[in-house]
Amino acid sequence: MLRRLPRPSFRVWLFLLLVILGGLIAWLDPWQAPAPGPVPTDEAGEPDYYLEQAQLTRFDATGLAHQRLESPRLVHTPHDDVTRAVTPLAHLIDRDNRRWEASGEEGRLGPGGNPLTLSGDARLFAPEERWQLDTETLHFDANVGHAWSDTPALLQQPPQHMRGERFDAWIHDNRARLTDNVRGHHVPEGTQSGQADAVNLEDFTP
Repeated sequence: MLRRLPRPSFRVWLFLLLVILGGLIAWLDPWQAPAPGPVPTDEAGEPDYYLEQAQLTRFDATGLAHQRLESPRLVHTPHDDVTRAVTPLAHLIDRDNRRWEASGEEGRLGPGGNPLTLSGDARLFAPEERWQLDTETLHFDANVGHAWSDTPALLQQPPQHMRGERFDAWIHDNRARLTDNVRGHHVPEGTQSGQADAVNLEDFTP
């Protein structure tokens, strides 16, 4: 005569269920998104947020995009309302929809997102005009479209190049000016090298 085996108890079923659930979690774990890195610290204080692989767009009063900032990491500190960026690349858009590019090793957006300060091998590039400015620190006021540098600057538009102690550019007017102890190779009419107090971008053409 065959004897019936006793039914598994509730504890056995519960144990089997836990084993299956544990196996399922172990199988799904490698597919989970990696945990975020440690919260960054900053000498300015504890940040309230940070963004990785960030693309930040600012709009003017009419709702048009006029500044885009790309960075591997943005960190915002609330007590001074400052945003700091690592190796930022800024796309500046003027009223005629011309595109300018600015970059640096470090970036800083002031309270309210303005002005933008780029430091460490800072560069301003005008693709349409093919001129390029290299300096240590570059500032940009998006409200008025004014870029400037108070550190020695090199302005290039091959085959011309000029150096000066201060640089100003007004992107909406497509104007730029290099001032104070300006020297280098400038070709307005023919070839010449020398020194001047200032040079305007209008004369700085190939």
